[in-house]
Amino acid sequence: MNLWTSAAIAAACQGKVQGDFTASGVTFDSREVEPGDLFIALKGEATDGHRFAQMAQSRGAAGLLVSEPVAGPAVTVADTMAALNALGAAARDRSGAIRIGVTGSVGKTGVKEALKAALSRFAPDAVHASVKSYNNHTGVPLSLARMPAASRFGVFEMGMNHAGELAELTQLVRPHIAIVTWVASAHREFFASEADIARAKAEIFAGLPAGGSGGGTAIIPHDNPHADLLAAAATAAGARVVRFGVGDGADVQAEQVALHPDCSCVTARIGDERLTFRIGMAGRHWVNNALAVLAGVQAAGGDLALAGLALAELNGLPGRGRRLRVPAGGGQAIVIDESYNANPASMAASLAVLRDVVPARNGRRLAVLGSMKELGALSADFHAGIAPHIIDAQVALAILVGAEMAPLAQALGRRIDVRHVASADAALAEIQRSLAADDVLLAKGSNSIGLGRVVAALAAGEHGA
Repeated sequence: MNLWTSAAIAAACQGKVQGDFTASGVTFDSREVEPGDLFIALKGEATDGHRFAQMAQSRGAAGLLVSEPVAGPAVTVADTMAALNALGAAARDRSGAIRIGVTGSVGKTGVKEALKAALSRFAPDAVHASVKSYNNHTGVPLSLARMPAASRFGVFEMGMNHAGELAELTQLVRPHIAIVTWVASAHREFFASEADIARAKAEIFAGLPAGGSGGGTAIIPHDNPHADLLAAAATAAGARVVRFGVGDGADVQAEQVALHPDCSCVTARIGDERLTFRIGMAGRHWVNNALAVLAGVQAAGGDLALAGLALAELNGLPGRGRRLRVPAGGGQAIVIDESYNANPASMAASLAVLRDVVPARNGRRLAVLGSMKELGALSADFHAGIAPHIIDAQVALAILVGAEMAPLAQALGRRIDVRHVASADAALAEIQRSLAADDVLLAKGSNSIGLGRVVAALAAGEHGA
């Protein structure tokens, strides 16, 4: 696929071409360069991408986007970060795709992936979406720059941990549809109140097109305490507001819900339509996510029945609910991989999923839980507040990782077996000593704790039991 010509790159970025080339992809990480890619040499606080230009060329980069002299095919600009933003904006403007922006304290990546799957059923090979969690000031323009001109739908995850960040990202994406999955106390260190987090999330609505027949759609969580705040901000931006949830008054409402250990079955009303469907991911929070997806699909003009089929097949999201069978004690244990990130709301939701899993034979419920970062002055209270959810989930052994987990260890006391360790490596050692056949282990924590490495080691069979 030809994504960019050197001439088009230069036109978008006001650059100068050095040797014509055509790029089939875009990246700013030299380790991820595939043959045919455009490599963008960004200058950051820690390093300078120009140092890796030769490495990118050796890996098959078709051309470079640089601000310093280099050998080989390249486009030279004054500022490569500004050029990345310009390239993203050019990709946005040349495409007729319906763009959907997704933000929220929890569920962003899951909803983004589910939307991609649902819309791909309706428009195969014509749906573009952010990869990984590329949702910040570099990831969003990169995701835009990677969007093929022929795309019919573009789904973009948009994150923030400070006020004002989403205001900038939404002006770059300019979504036709903006989804807020949920508002909770994530990144609380940087906000005086949860309402301030809601206001920061509401910045996404400022990028929607103006009202009228071609106006944008704001999709908000009806059951969230800050739903009215979000709705007011969306209305002020001229958007049509669609509420999703289980409570009365939701525009997209779950009328019947049956939660199972491995899935959920839902009958939902989506405007004037009804749909009964299965969600391949367990937990009440995934019911909420699925309703947001259906609202987005309907707003984008997709097929709801096909979306229901896609939701049934949704599973295996690494770090976000994937279930693995790993060797343990002469048999196998189940690992619920929620290792990518954590805040109080998502921690409680994941423990509720663990509660609903019934281990086979003599299996136990175990949890390895990492510190929740960026909670500020309320961190101790938030961590201690997880204790009732652990007890409710009937966890037999809790391995707590990181200094911030001390208040939780104290709150649990001797009610269950608690082991408080300093690092992911120490947690892995505890698991290796303790995990037995038929156990079910939840792994959940902020990404910086490194529980993803623990899950990978268990999946690879690095187990001592």
